[in-house]
Amino acid sequence: MWLRHDLESFKKRLKALETKVANDGIVLSDNQLAVLEKVKNQREASGEIETMHPGYLGSQDTYYVGNIKGIGRIYQQTFVDTY
Repeated sequence: MWLRHDLESFKKRLKALETKVANDGIVLSDNQLAVLEKVKNQREASGEIETMHPGYLGSQDTYYVGNIKGIGRIYQQTFVDTY
């Protein structure tokens, strides 16, 4: 059932709960609030970044590989999508 609703991980279930609270205005129990606050603090402490879709945020680097006679300079371009 969790797979059907895309809630297979604890992280996704917490995100769904946050969304439901924001949209429906439901009141959370003390335990739920404590868990949400704990997760929020962990995100800030670990420097986690939320991205909305692929391509939203990435990291790019260029590495000089060398020089090939007759061709010229060779560079490696690397891009990592953070999604």
